Amino acid sequence: MPSPILIYGGSGGIGSAAARSLHARGFDLHLAGRNEEKLHALADELGTRFTVGDVTDAEFPARVAKEAGESLAGLVYAVGTINLGSFRRLSEPDYLQDFRVNALGAALAVKAALPALKRHDGTAAVVLFSSVAATQGFTMHASVGMAKGAVAGLTLALAAELAPQVRVNAIAPSLTKTPLTERLLRNEKAAAALAELHALPRLGSPEEIAALAAFLVSPDADWITGQIIGVDGGRASLRTRG
Repeated sequence: MPSPILIYGGSGGIGSAAARSLHARGFDLHLAGRNEEKLHALADELGTRFTVGDVTDAEFPARVAKEAGESLAGLVYAVGTINLGSFRRLSEPDYLQDFRVNALGAALAVKAALPALKRHDGTAAVVLFSSVAATQGFTMHASVGMAKGAVAGLTLALAAELAPQVRVNAIAPSLTKTPLTERLLRNEKAAAALAELHALPRLGSPEEIAALAAFLVSPDADWITGQIIGVDGGRASLRTRG
């Protein structure tokens, strides 16, 4: 039986899109997430298995790794937060929660899965998620920007330490239309204004992010590691107005 790819955040917008993209490429999967109803529906659709839980539960990564199997071809950690607020109002629990979900959760997920990743017959792959906010200075982003910056640092450290058995890369999206961003995009005028901030003046889709995740975790990207790749409509590097 082929080694599956483990997807954390399988019930979320980008995680579920990555699962569908990888399934279409013929990969076996194991999904992990906290929304049992959505996971069950996606698992039925794709004919795969899943584990329900929360990444803030210290026991969850070990349980996921055990249920996912003895060998893993890859791991996609598509879990995150968008906790925006003024620096004066952000509290210690805000910072700790953002760091716990985005950065520490990713580290613990990889650590628990590492024996299975190393048992894969070939180079296994890990894909994490940083953000354009880790390299660009945006107001109201102190907590999530710090957490996503930590993911970028984790990506580089793991890529160095785990080579050549495991490749590690990260995707750094800009604002993408997912259930997580629904609250921010509810106002159509505000959403249009945010879209115009990009050189390609629109917001991203989960499928666009997922397509890169599927490529990076697949053997097609077998000589790519230690990269943090923006899928951001040019926002990290281009200014076309003003």
